[in-house]
Amino acid sequence: METSSCDIAIIGGGIIGASCALALADTGQQVVLIEPQDLASGASKGNAGALAFADILPLASPRIIRQAFRWLADPLGPLSLAPSYLLPVAPWLLQLWRASLPDRYPANIRAQVALMQLAQTEMDALLENAGLQSHLHTQGVLEVYEGAHRLQAAQGTAQWRDRYGIEAQVLQGADLAARQPGLAPRFTHGVYIPGWRNVGDPQALGQAIGQCAQSRGVQHLRQSVRWLQPSGQGVRLILEDGRLLQAGQVVVAAGAHSRQLAQGVGDRIPLDTERGYNTTLPPDALDLRQQITFSDHGFVVSPLRCGIRVGGAVELAGLKRAPNYQRAQAMLNKAKAFLPDLDTRDGTPWMGFRPSLPDSLPIIARSPHHPAVVYAFGHGHLGLTQSAATARLVRDIITQNTPAIDLHPYRVQRFSLWGKRT
Repeated sequence: METSSCDIAIIGGGIIGASCALALADTGQQVVLIEPQDLASGASKGNAGALAFADILPLASPRIIRQAFRWLADPLGPLSLAPSYLLPVAPWLLQLWRASLPDRYPANIRAQVALMQLAQTEMDALLENAGLQSHLHTQGVLEVYEGAHRLQAAQGTAQWRDRYGIEAQVLQGADLAARQPGLAPRFTHGVYIPGWRNVGDPQALGQAIGQCAQSRGVQHLRQSVRWLQPSGQGVRLILEDGRLLQAGQVVVAAGAHSRQLAQGVGDRIPLDTERGYNTTLPPDALDLRQQITFSDHGFVVSPLRCGIRVGGAVELAGLKRAPNYQRAQAMLNKAKAFLPDLDTRDGTPWMGFRPSLPDSLPIIARSPHHPAVVYAFGHGHLGLTQSAATARLVRDIITQNTPAIDLHPYRVQRFSLWGKRT
């Protein structure tokens, strides 16, 4: 059986894996990035293109718990749960509920803030290092609400933002209309966050980062990893074609597919997938001034170089269930009602897997069972946003430097089988 070797193997060629590859390219070690498809062709391809540094509130929150039952009543609404998937996802849901309790929620926000602050500085550094600043633009984000009472219901979010110095401007009337012409009259109030940043095309950025890493010596191996086996001081990777790759250290950044690989090392991690849907329309489908978030409806409309993208929502149905593109159409129909000038013709629907952990924080840590394995997955809706920060922290771990922030909140051991936290 053919065997090859490398110093560092990175499993997964999405935005997290590509960013890790670039961060490790200059360490003087041989780095192999393992991805069977083109880089950034999974969840990194179809996201909203937001660098959501102001999005500090975890999905696991009292607000989401309150909304969940209302949303579940609509089979095409912002949240759906396939009945056949209820039993498999039940432990994950239990831990999500526990993470939303008052004794845990504030700590998760602090951990999210720390990662976001690092993410902002590290993304600037990554783009400058790679010469990719042209991918970034700052348009802000506009959250819109149907009436003063709905804006008031979001005051909890506003208070957390204010606590951490995130600028937000409340708009109504003529100010709201000037910020985004053509909104349906039902939307009377808005919150504009000027520090929100976006990229022109998230897949193009992920591929450019990966290409930069390859130009600095990283090898892209077009293979799937079937299994991991701890082997002496390193790790043996069993590839899909039967070959073996012996690596000194391994970074698991395989998104929603990371759980099985972690099991091969002996780590049981409650990773699940939030399936998200979108439709990308032609760039001239709307005069869209910035990303618009329809918070009470669970979706966004984003201006990208590749088109106007209407997407969001959460579907809990695992990795194997066929896509239900009626969910994408339902969001598109709502977007048309909310933005009457939107031209919904010639759209391309898409579905992707967001790798999510119950407390809305990623795992960025060495495996407690084998120190040669480093995990970098579970970013949920924030993979693009937190990619550069994750790459910096993975580099710190691999090179045994003091991490840029405290890694305790992102450890593997914070979960146990029955939802208790350690």
